[in-house]
Amino acid sequence: MIQNYLKRHWVRVLISLLILSIFLAHGSRLHKWELVDRFDRIAYDVRLRLTMPETPDDRIVIVAIDEKSLAARGRWPWPRDNMARLVEQLVDHYGVALVAFDIVFAEPEETSALALIDELQTDPGVNDPLLLERYEQLRTRFDHDAAFVESLDGRNVILGMFFTGKSESGGPRVAGASPTPLFPRGSFTGRSVATPNAAGYAANLATLQAKAFATGHLMALPDIDGLVRRVPMLFEYDGDYYESLSMAVARNVLAVKAVRPGFADAKLEWLELGDHYIPVDAGASALIPFLGPKGSFPYVSATDVISGEAPPEVLEGRIALVGATAAGLLDLRATPVQADYPGVEVHANMIVGILDETIKHNPTHTRGAEFLLVLASGLLMALLLPVLSPVWAGTMTLLLLGSVVSVNMLAWQGGNFVFPLAASVLTVLALFLFNMWYAYFFETRRKRKLAGLFGEYIPPELVKEMSRNPDSYSLESQNRELTVLFSDVRDFTSISEGLGAGELSELMNAYLGAMTRVIYDHRGTVDKYIGDAIMAFWGAPIRDRDHARNAVYGALAMASRVQVLSKEFRQRGWPALHVGMGINTADMNVGNMGSRFRHAYTVLGDGVNLASRLEGLTKSYGVAIIVSRATRDAVPTLAYRELDRVRVKGRDEPVSIYEPLGLLDEVDKGTRDELELYREALKLYRAGNWELAELQFLNLGKRSPKRLLYKLYVERIMHFRNNPPPADWDGVYTHLEK
Repeated sequence: MIQNYLKRHWVRVLISLLILSIFLAHGSRLHKWELVDRFDRIAYDVRLRLTMPETPDDRIVIVAIDEKSLAARGRWPWPRDNMARLVEQLVDHYGVALVAFDIVFAEPEETSALALIDELQTDPGVNDPLLLERYEQLRTRFDHDAAFVESLDGRNVILGMFFTGKSESGGPRVAGASPTPLFPRGSFTGRSVATPNAAGYAANLATLQAKAFATGHLMALPDIDGLVRRVPMLFEYDGDYYESLSMAVARNVLAVKAVRPGFADAKLEWLELGDHYIPVDAGASALIPFLGPKGSFPYVSATDVISGEAPPEVLEGRIALVGATAAGLLDLRATPVQADYPGVEVHANMIVGILDETIKHNPTHTRGAEFLLVLASGLLMALLLPVLSPVWAGTMTLLLLGSVVSVNMLAWQGGNFVFPLAASVLTVLALFLFNMWYAYFFETRRKRKLAGLFGEYIPPELVKEMSRNPDSYSLESQNRELTVLFSDVRDFTSISEGLGAGELSELMNAYLGAMTRVIYDHRGTVDKYIGDAIMAFWGAPIRDRDHARNAVYGALAMASRVQVLSKEFRQRGWPALHVGMGINTADMNVGNMGSRFRHAYTVLGDGVNLASRLEGLTKSYGVAIIVSRATRDAVPTLAYRELDRVRVKGRDEPVSIYEPLGLLDEVDKGTRDELELYREALKLYRAGNWELAELQFLNLGKRSPKRLLYKLYVERIMHFRNNPPPADWDGVYTHLEK
């Protein structure tokens, strides 16, 4: 069975396996295919948008430097005394638990008043102590950086920083004071930690840095398509590793000082903040667990906080993230959720994800799961699609796609795992499309070939039936039980002599066309025309369990059609037709046979020869149809008249022959009575009781004077009286002619 499968479909399966190998190479990372990665990003975005809770979270409040604030306080950057006032209001007046800045204060503030005071203080001509003291008082008044530093003192504030590339000269680009790293150089020696790294940084003034609880980086690196989906929890600079703003805030809220890295097979896979885990990828980045589109957190304008007009119930006890949301300040990010998503809200989502442990896992072993899923689904498609019809192939593909997506979504929702989806889905679709294309171009060609090969033998409706599964039919020779029929027109020589060539051709075309149509209607295959004779068989190329029944019913229909044709022919002045048919059921050899010059799909065997001999006997017994014992036994729904037990020429084994009369329940009482008398006469004949047998046949002859069969037996009895058969005679009559 497997050998036959491979013989039929090896090309199709081989190409399917080659297609599968492309996706397996991607899954094993032997060859990275950007197209699959692109679809994976799209699939990730779709799943993210479909499953976002879209429920606002009021634990974090966005203190927005928005258009309203800019209109009220002037263009950005504001004087640092505004920032000092903002911190004091948030902590002292509104009672926020924590203030975090999505802003970097890398340079000291420069004002004209402060510059003038510095100039006057350094003037050699100014030596009055009272005047110098006044200058110092004025300097303190206009030193906004000092005011900002003072506002941080004793308050729970986290600052931000960002990393940069090299300067134009090729050296590091550094601004501000470097904060204390979360993991110093050498923390990950011997481990695989592939965090992003920087050549420079922009941090805060050293005086500000000294007063802050912590400093977290503000980096959110976009993927290759420009969308921000993840935030690096760690960023490397000069061998040291610095934490993100979101992790710094989460550490503050959870009162965790130390962060412990978690490894699997020497690869960084999570970070531990006490009993909270942050799943990270190979680059120490965590996927952003977006709650929803912009506005998932409460917003208040920074100017309202400074002026004391913000609603206290929104801020009290909350985490305040201060960041720019005005379009002109260029802190809007392209994300899967929204094209212009505020960067400060990205950090808010990350903080909530860390606190609630809702960050999706994307561990390295998902590659192995992806490989196995692609392999299993691909093999299933490659091996089964070649033997399925288009409808079942489509159904299987839909079911497999549904299963793959369902399992993936179950892992996404139930286990917070991000398993790659594109490779398995694209594998299934690619194999389905290839198989449909193959079926259309190659199977259609095979069907056309099938129709060309068998169209002249069998009716179009059977060719159409065969074309649904062309692999099931072959021209190769095979042994099979079939039923074969031979028919011949009686006295055709006399008919042909009485008609002109044109009329004879017209008569034969009408006769052969009508007989062929009847054979086709009964699912028969026309083997050949031999002058006025027809050879046909049933059971090939389409297997037919009722081949004997269809053959006999077809013969009865042919005999009936001949009677109708005879009436039509007589009206045209042509002679009536009388046809004899012989039918036999047996194992035969069927297939395409011949030479390199000519082939024919035909049947061979002793059973075929017997059918031909039975057709020849119809004239001797005066009947239209003779069937063998095997055919009679295969069609028990008909009434039969046993004609004889005979040995035909070229065959030693005797055979019982029968004349089919019609359906059992349609035979009239007179015929049934006659059959009963005939069977009694036949028993007397085979018992050698010539006197009683002759009397019975003579009486039957009087009852049906036109039936040649009874006269035949009377003649045989007369012969056997003068030439008695041997003592061991078995009642079989030997025919010496064909």
